[in-house]
Amino acid sequence: MKSNDNSFWKSKKITEFTPLEWELLCDGCALCCLIRIQDEDTDELFTTNVGCKLLDVQTCRCMDYINRFDKVNYCLSLSPELVTQLEWLPKTCAYRLIAEEKELPYWHHLVSGSRKTVHDCGISAMGRIISERYVKSDELFDYIVDWWE
Repeated sequence: MKSNDNSFWKSKKITEFTPLEWELLCDGCALCCLIRIQDEDTDELFTTNVGCKLLDVQTCRCMDYINRFDKVNYCLSLSPELVTQLEWLPKTCAYRLIAEEKELPYWHHLVSGSRKTVHDCGISAMGRIISERYVKSDELFDYIVDWWE
């Protein structure tokens, strides 16, 4: 495994990251791009294997990252404050790990040197999701999964 000489995530607090460093922290797993639904009776939150309409399910990348907030009203802009509040963020999420002062795993591209490692190790949503373009909103409960954690 390749070690990154510029380990900014080890020498800075998460609130000190530059915008570029913040973006670099994303591992590209696309797990945060999965549709979540809430049971109206219990308020329980469920994750589906349905990805946002802008998510390229083959690459786990947003097809219009720059304009995502204009095109998807439920897309969140993660911030250091928000990542500490979102309990549904996967335990593997680099933002969550750094906020919890934990190490990045070996498969993270900043450690491994390759953006493919997250997919090769089966950490990402790649190969397990469908686009919301093909799912009716009243069918979302049929797509609930538990593998995302």
